[in-house]
Amino acid sequence: MSRPLLIHDLGRAPYADVLELQRSLCRRRMEGKSRDDVLLLVEHEPVVTLGRGARSQSMPLSAAELERRGIGVHEVERGGDVTFHGPGQLVGYPILDLREHREDLHWYLRSLEAALVESLRVLGLTGRCRPGLTGVWIGERKIASIGIHVKQWITYHGFALNVTTDLSYFGLIVPCGIPGVVMTSVASELPDSDPAGLRQAARNAVLEGMSTVFDFEPTEVHTVLT
Repeated sequence: MSRPLLIHDLGRAPYADVLELQRSLCRRRMEGKSRDDVLLLVEHEPVVTLGRGARSQSMPLSAAELERRGIGVHEVERGGDVTFHGPGQLVGYPILDLREHREDLHWYLRSLEAALVESLRVLGLTGRCRPGLTGVWIGERKIASIGIHVKQWITYHGFALNVTTDLSYFGLIVPCGIPGVVMTSVASELPDSDPAGLRQAARNAVLEGMSTVFDFEPTEVHTVLT
């Protein structure tokens, strides 16, 4: 029987606010105040985040210089190196209790990748994973990044799918610490598509991918989260 997945679409929201919301939802789940699996969907203003594995060479420009250019900088607890979030990118933060799924971080990472590969298939694209690397690729071009944190088997942080993202921002960092990586987006791979409708199409595809891989039944909710 499929499990419900509560979908909260936050629209465009500041990174710091959504990070605190994730932490709050994670605490509630750990304290037994909630039993709900939740997926936050959001679009951020330009921001660079540094995971636990971030290396200095992955951020050639200083935090002060990035902020001077209107790009926020946050050090966070997720795994992985340096990445970028910004307008035109669909970011998903699943808040799940893996004890009710599978207590296996490798399985969870690979499942998120599989869900994104399925999402791309729905959009008419062929995504793939690459051995030894995290995320999803189209050919040799990276289209989605993944970075997670798990606390007492409760997940937060998540994935970022480039939909209509301005890819020039990635030139300011070494994305995910991979020198020479070429980033791409759904719009770049489907140049004849209507950009105005791509976010909704990508959103629907991601929900279908999560449903297929995790056996979820997405349920839209519009309550205020705390």
